[in-house]
Amino acid sequence: MAKLSAKEIIDSLKEMSLLEIKEVVDLMKEEFGVDPSAVAVAAAPAAGAAAEEGPSSSNVVLTSAGANKIAVIKLVRDITGLGLKEAKDIADNGGVVKENASADEANELKAKFEEAGATVELQ
Repeated sequence: MAKLSAKEIIDSLKEMSLLEIKEVVDLMKEEFGVDPSAVAVAAAPAAGAAAEEGPSSSNVVLTSAGANKIAVIKLVRDITGLGLKEAKDIADNGGVVKENASADEANELKAKFEEAGATVELQ
């Protein structure tokens, strides 16, 4: 097997979805017994204020429920606590699912919705 350069690995990660990258991280944990995110967290303070992370909070907006609308409705209900009719309306018409979610929470919710087949935007 040919050895990949660090640049080639980064380029391939850019083409993956967030869920696929999470799977790669999990495989790295299993294979090497090291949590790559812990290394990144330890390196972040060393970078200091030079690295901008973007906004600290986002709105999670459902734009399309996709083919598996029932799973998306259940997910909307779990996150918002809304009733069935209100959750179905959001799944049908789109709308804000979570306001002012932290960046980590927003990315986690986006991954859950994408796993269920929905399209989500972070605003």
